[in-house]
This record gives sequence, C-alpha cells and structure tokens, in this order.
Amino acid sequence: MSITLGGNDFQYLEQSGYDQAGRLFFAGPGQDEVVLPTSEKWMLQYTLQSAKRRPRVRSYSIRRFRPEMSAFDIEFSLHEEPDSDRSAAPGTAWALAAEPGDEVAFLDEGCGYVPTAGAAWQLLVGDESALPAILAILEHSPDALPAEVFLEVPASDDIRGEVTAPAATKIHWLPRNEPSIRPGTLALQAVQAAQLRPGPYYAWAAGESALATGIRRHLVNDRNVPKSNISFRGYWRHGRASLG
Repeated sequence: MSITLGGNDFQYLEQSGYDQAGRLFFAGPGQDEVVLPTSEKWMLQYTLQSAKRRPRVRSYSIRRFRPEMSAFDIEFSLHEEPDSDRSAAPGTAWALAAEPGDEVAFLDEGCGYVPTAGAAWQLLVGDESALPAILAILEHSPDALPAEVFLEVPASDDIRGEVTAPAATKIHWLPRNEPSIRPGTLALQAVQAAQLRPGPYYAWAAGESALATGIRRHLVNDRNVPKSNISFRGYWRHGRASLG
C-alpha cells in the first residue's frame, strides 16, 4: 500500500540517495495530534512522554520522491490478519485509516547505498521492509550495473509482476507462504547457497536485523568480500516491538 506524504516542510528534506530512510511519527489510537519531541536527544525525550501523548514511530524507506508535488511516497507492508484475534500492527492500522490532511512527521536518517568503484554488478538482498528501497535502487541503476536480487516476501501474492531494472538483472522472489517461517531466513539461505556471478561486486542488504547482519557475515567470512564493498541496515528486529 502506497501513501503520498507532502506539505510545505518538504523543502527541508534533501534527497540523498535511493535507499533513503527515516522515522515516521504518526498519531496513535485516541490521539488528535502528533506531539513531537523537540530535543536533539529525541529518543530519550520520546520515552519520557506520557503514553497518552506519545506518537507512534516506525522506520520506513522512501519509495519515490515527488518534488513537483512537494511530496514523497512511502510503501506500507500491511501486516493485517483478519481471522486473528491480534490487532493490526500500528503502522498497518494507521495506513489503513489514513485520510488526506492527517498530520505526520518524518525524521530523515539518510541513506547507505553507495556502490563501490569498479563493481561489475551488485547484490541486493532484503525482505518486504526493504522492497521499496530495492525497487528504487533498481529503477535508478544503469545497465552497466546489473543486479542479482534476492527478495523475500510474505506470500506469493506479494511478488511484483513488472519491475524496472538494469538489463541482465535477475530477481529471485522468495515467498515465505508459511507464518511459521522466521522472516529473513529464506533470503539468507538462498544467498548462502547461490552461485553468484564472477567479478567484483557491491552488496546491499537490509530488512530484519538478523538477515542484514547474516548476509554481511556470510559475504565477509565465506566469500571474502571486502567489508568496504558491503552496506547493510537492520530496519526491524523479529520478536521485538519498535519504539511505540
């Protein structure tokens, strides 16, 4: 699900890269406004806010900039289980109920995708939380930098039919299809078992924390990839709730 966020403050958001990410602050249940922390040590101030005033916070990457509209798009992976007694995740609940005019705030945390000079191709690995960033990277990559992509998604229905990517790019879709499979497991196992292309390459991995760190560890220890050729980022941690 894609939502476009915009307003006059967009002028202060500088586009720094294709995997640009940050924290999205939005109102929680029963809140009529987003009461933001005001200190540079925002996380400490945030935890000291009362539960009634504390906004919800989740990490998201920007899918697409729309400067002509003073806006940008964020894609939400909807974790809704209609037949379950559990309530929807905060990000899902907000996205499903969002309406034009709703107030949000975005704290930019920059980007990490910086292909190394001399790379003949790039390895991109992620789960559904990294899908928007990977799609944006592929859309802006030249044909001279094809990609080998390992994308884990919740189910077969989440596989995208058409993806804009450099020539000679190969995308391996890895649907879990079973709730019992820990997110990130399929992507890590697939890369570990893969016969990768020859030549020097740049690697970018993101998503569940164990997936991102596991990919980096595998590439460094088992494939002798220089650490300087790898960028990785944990967007979330399985079994642990985000800030709010």
